[in-house]
Amino acid sequence: MAQRRVTVESKVGLHARPAAMFVEAASKAGGQVTVAKGEGTPVSAKSILAVMGLDVRNGDEIVIDVEGEGPDADALLDRLAEIANAD
Repeated sequence: MAQRRVTVESKVGLHARPAAMFVEAASKAGGQVTVAKGEGTPVSAKSILAVMGLDVRNGDEIVIDVEGEGPDADALLDRLAEIANAD
């Protein structure tokens, strides 16, 4: 399992539009993708309600786990981190 810790730089955090983009990108992966706020309980990154329920705000740390390893997992982690940091 590939993992990345990301400090969210988006001014609005993972709310509404960024959360929808995050879920859309995660949903394209074949395996399990989870996201947790800090050391909290991971939730499915493919569920908009679960992601928005984390209440991730600017400056919060998230932990993203992607099933599998290698270039595909790294590319997905890069994309999810990019979304978390975009405005």
